[in-house]
Amino acid sequence: MLIRPATITDVPAVLPMVAKICALHESWDSAKYGFLPHPEQRYEQWLTRLANNERSIFLVSENEGQIIGFLVATVEREIPIYRLQEFAFIHDIWVEAEYRQKGIARQMVMLSIERFHQMGVKQIRLDTAIANEASRRLFASCGFRFSIIEMLIELSH
Repeated sequence: MLIRPATITDVPAVLPMVAKICALHESWDSAKYGFLPHPEQRYEQWLTRLANNERSIFLVSENEGQIIGFLVATVEREIPIYRLQEFAFIHDIWVEAEYRQKGIARQMVMLSIERFHQMGVKQIRLDTAIANEASRRLFASCGFRFSIIEMLIELSH
């Protein structure tokens, strides 16, 4: 298994995995994750930009030349009322089902932590769906802790 920075030529291979993660999130909570049609197409330009941005992390995991997982994280500005001026945010992580439970996701998370540390970023944040116990275990094993609990109410008109 090889984990490496993604290039723009990797984007087409990542897009089907983006479609899978979006479908999974929407199945868990369609109010929170109510995607427009074909969200993976909307990722294409964003991922292409991230592949060329030294302040972002876009990793792929490959097995025998086939991309089987990815992680996408960016540096974000904090609103100007806090001491912390910026933080990293892990947007998405995915490993194809047949390659799970082999430590690939953990390796990608730990590599992103190391790289953000090298950049001088002081904090990394992420969201996990309430239904995604496996991701919470993964991130806790990498040193993440709970910070906030987001709540949602749907209003009908």
